[in-house]
Amino acid sequence: MSQVGFIDTTLRDGQQSLWAMNMRTRHMVPALPSLDAAGFDQIELMAPGAAFKKFVRHHGENPWDWVKAAVKGVTHSQLRWHGRFEGSSLSGGIPPEVGELMIAKVVGMGIKFTRIGDNWNRIALLRGKKERLEKLGMTPTVNVMYSVSARHTDDYFIERARQAADLQPYRICLKDVGGLLTPERTRDLVPKLLAQTGDIPWEFHGHCNNGLGPLNALEAVKAGVRYVHTAVPPLANGNSQPSIFNVARNLQALGYDAPIDLEALQPAQRHLTAVARREGFPEGRPHEYREHLYTHQVPGGMISNLIYQLELAGLGNRIEETLEEAGQVRADFGYPIMVTPLSQFVGSQAAINVILGERYKQVSDDVIHYAWGRHGGEDAIAGMDPAVRAKILDRPRARELEHYEEPLPTLRELRHKYGKNTSDEELILRAIVGDDAAEVVRRGSKAEAAADARPFAEVLRDLMENTTYRYVSLEGPEVSMKLRRGDTTPA
Repeated sequence: MSQVGFIDTTLRDGQQSLWAMNMRTRHMVPALPSLDAAGFDQIELMAPGAAFKKFVRHHGENPWDWVKAAVKGVTHSQLRWHGRFEGSSLSGGIPPEVGELMIAKVVGMGIKFTRIGDNWNRIALLRGKKERLEKLGMTPTVNVMYSVSARHTDDYFIERARQAADLQPYRICLKDVGGLLTPERTRDLVPKLLAQTGDIPWEFHGHCNNGLGPLNALEAVKAGVRYVHTAVPPLANGNSQPSIFNVARNLQALGYDAPIDLEALQPAQRHLTAVARREGFPEGRPHEYREHLYTHQVPGGMISNLIYQLELAGLGNRIEETLEEAGQVRADFGYPIMVTPLSQFVGSQAAINVILGERYKQVSDDVIHYAWGRHGGEDAIAGMDPAVRAKILDRPRARELEHYEEPLPTLRELRHKYGKNTSDEELILRAIVGDDAAEVVRRGSKAEAAADARPFAEVLRDLMENTTYRYVSLEGPEVSMKLRRGDTTPA
């Protein structure tokens, strides 16, 4: 039977879905040699908007350090960028000239693949973005995003597949961001989509929210998909992607050529499991099927972040109530596809409604912009409940934002603002995260250095859990120690 390739999502979507992007660079780097040795077609690395902010604001780290470490540590597999490189900052986008500078920067580092999409599946709007990326040396895969509502019919998805094929992309990806597909639906829908796109290869990116992700992946391959997105446990299952161990072995049992070195992935699994237990991160487990998922449709990455935020506010016990309310908010908003940033708008508003005990008593600026049509235009406004839209816009803040004009600074303006000696990396960081990003990183680096003065026993434990080294020598004024693995002999 035909060959199936795999795209690894462990350190990008896996940790976003399960660990709210709380891994630091030092947690991720030791897993790279194992991932690189396994034979993945590509390894997803970074979704810059949210990830850059998380690195800086929550970790006090420079995300460019992680990018450089990954480029250095991955020499066999292709690295993949992810998500928007331009667009409205209201949607977590990046000023266009800054985005092009960022893409040129990472292409120069050797990262030459990405995935792009539109929150409302307006595929035709991606043509200009695709062409600009290709001119910069980046090869994009185009997403067709799956959702469930009265508007998301077979005809709807077939038309999106045709539109994607018209762009003549490198590949097309069926993205089930909410983990909503079932094996029956996959068997029925996927052949219809592939019939519209000729020889263009398809990828399958499915989450496991309903417990059916591994089965959906198998059905997608049976229907003709040739690349499957998977993760390495403990960052698989749960709200993440299926486990590479499970999917690869099942495909091999079905007779497919699934060339992946599962033994090479054992060190990464052991290391990441040790990180989970040391840091108190949850280990991904298969979910039981829950019909309630189809009401709220909150995606995996949003659920983990929503739980994290509720717990910080001392409201972790209200997550189920918040998810129930999210289903109502999504209906009020016209059934948007629950993908970043729309899922954040819906989830955050649901939490506000639950906390205050009244719907739309308070709303965020993001929700006001949504009601003004700045997150989908007529596609968004036409589907909204008119009474809800009127309530959102019937407040002084909404009137202030009615004629909002978003600033889109040029590189020339930013270089003048930050100083001509500011590096490209720092300029990009400041433009995405905020003017104080570099200072926050510098303070965080000092704090991290102080935190690294850990007990010696803890350092030894970390070293013994990291199975990727062959020989380590520790030297200090009062200690000298050599560690070996296998037959490796110290020099």
